[in-house]
Amino acid sequence: MNGIKIVTIGGGSSYTPELVEGFIKRYDSLPVRELWLVDIEEGRTKLEIVGALAQRMVKKAGIPMKVILSYDRREALKGADFVTTQMRVGLLEARIKDERIPLSHGMIGQETNGAAGMFKAFRTIPVILDIVKDMQELCPEAWMINFTNPAGMITEAVLRYTDFKKVMGLCNVPINMVNGFARLLNVEPERVTMELSGLNHHVFATDIFVDGQSRLEEMLEIYQNISAEDAVSMKNFSTLPFSPEFIRGLHCIPCPYHNYYFFTKEQLEEELEQYREGRVRGEVVKRTEDELFELYKDENLDVKPTQLEMRGGARYSDAACSLVCSLYNNTGDIQYVDVRNNGTISDLPADSAIEAACIITGGGPKPIAVGELKPQISGIIQNMKAFERLVCEAAVTGSRDLAVTALNMNPLCASDRDAVAVVDELLEAHKEYLPLFFKN
Repeated sequence: MNGIKIVTIGGGSSYTPELVEGFIKRYDSLPVRELWLVDIEEGRTKLEIVGALAQRMVKKAGIPMKVILSYDRREALKGADFVTTQMRVGLLEARIKDERIPLSHGMIGQETNGAAGMFKAFRTIPVILDIVKDMQELCPEAWMINFTNPAGMITEAVLRYTDFKKVMGLCNVPINMVNGFARLLNVEPERVTMELSGLNHHVFATDIFVDGQSRLEEMLEIYQNISAEDAVSMKNFSTLPFSPEFIRGLHCIPCPYHNYYFFTKEQLEEELEQYREGRVRGEVVKRTEDELFELYKDENLDVKPTQLEMRGGARYSDAACSLVCSLYNNTGDIQYVDVRNNGTISDLPADSAIEAACIITGGGPKPIAVGELKPQISGIIQNMKAFERLVCEAAVTGSRDLAVTALNMNPLCASDRDAVAVVDELLEAHKEYLPLFFKN
């Protein structure tokens, strides 16, 4: 049968309308025959609301794409060409605990960084590994495109603990960086490419090109005198401008998430204020999502509402559609994904996941080599990769000791005592989603 079958696990996500919009606008080059939106029973209400909106969007577009809602993952995966994963194990209630519990100990609580990112990985990795097993049986030729956070650690776990190779992690940070650099250089985003060095949410732009010509020196000059409003930023947290001295010394551009590591004191102060006022990011997102789903219920709505762009992950889904389209059409364009290192960064393990600029072909991503990391960024990237590897090992073994050790290794943890206390409280808070840690 002609056309493509795509399965989206976590189909009840508020981001799904953006994914559907992306597939609709690419239909001529990416003929999606069936889009299966899969969720768990607890997500039924959301899936039915967002699924109905997706069906209205497709009907309005007048394309022969069937949107199928399912609570049976195995049935959905049969014969899939692409599988996208965008789930949140434990829903937003779990994220709020991830953020509030570390903050109660004076430690940053942020969805993908430090203790919170570690526990999101603990809940998610075993589920992703189960999905991989199902894919190997039911759709072994399909690509898994994962944009569940923490995307880098999830990619690391799949590469390290399975023999499944057709996996890529995807993040909206590089796309935001490209768009931000294009704005600052006053050129169209499609003319801008980057050399990336590092890991998901811990990546540096070590070169910036316009039409293939390096513009790094010009961007470094701009970044030495930039305001917080003009710098590349994210909607889900406030960013501060780096000092001219730091940018000159680094000789590359940090991603926005480096704010947590280079402005730890300031970020913690802001988060503690949010904690006291009952507006940590998870609580804000929950209110935003409630509003979005009220909008989605409107039977006259048949387009993606603009309010979705207020979510921190805006452009995620469009990036996923673009990646699927490039794989399907063997386009050879450059995109930014989490892949197996394979010597791309010569001083990181070959079998580890990195985030890199890749040429996207029908046979998969071809990472563009960056060589050895320069000393300004090597130490922190090596440290974070060690943290990620320990988190993945703890996730698959259920080792509390490794969890404590991993958190101690993270720069956002200031005390071993805090590490033990935070790990124990989060383990208890998420007990139902962490059976491996409670198997004895």
